[in-house]
Amino acid sequence: MQFGRYYEEFEVGAVYKHWPGKTVTEYDDHLFCLLTMNHHPLHLDAHYAAETTEFGKNVVVGNYVYSLLLGMSVPDVSGKAIANLEVESLKHVKPTFHGDTIYGETEVLDKTPSKSKDDRGVVHVETRGYKQDGTVVCVFRRKVMVPKRSYGEARGGEQPGRPEPAAR
Repeated sequence: MQFGRYYEEFEVGAVYKHWPGKTVTEYDDHLFCLLTMNHHPLHLDAHYAAETTEFGKNVVVGNYVYSLLLGMSVPDVSGKAIANLEVESLKHVKPTFHGDTIYGETEVLDKTPSKSKDDRGVVHVETRGYKQDGTVVCVFRRKVMVPKRSYGEARGGEQPGRPEPAAR
């Protein structure tokens, strides 16, 4: 199974549909909030959310949705990356709630060969996340430095560093 792409494999305009989706549970949301010390009651306090917000229920913390989509995109986009260079924009378009299932897709916007090293290039992508009903909830653009095939071959091919099993 392919994990990431070499620079030559990216085509401007290509769209990679990430699979599978992920149903967000209350546990996922609360654990992420607690791990990142985001204790805003909008995410953790059901009574607060019901009584004081327009949504009437807890909203999943946006950085979890972003992180989930970023992770979903790794096998298709950055699995071979040398470096994630920047996130140039991040928009939380609509709220996500406990029980929503998030799906993602990434479009290749541009690609530029490195000016300083001929074994890599920069790929500019936009990832869109949407719920089970198609509502877009998160959109972000980033630039990823990815190797050319020559870089990968010089370091062990498709699975660099993978050991062979010891003889029995």
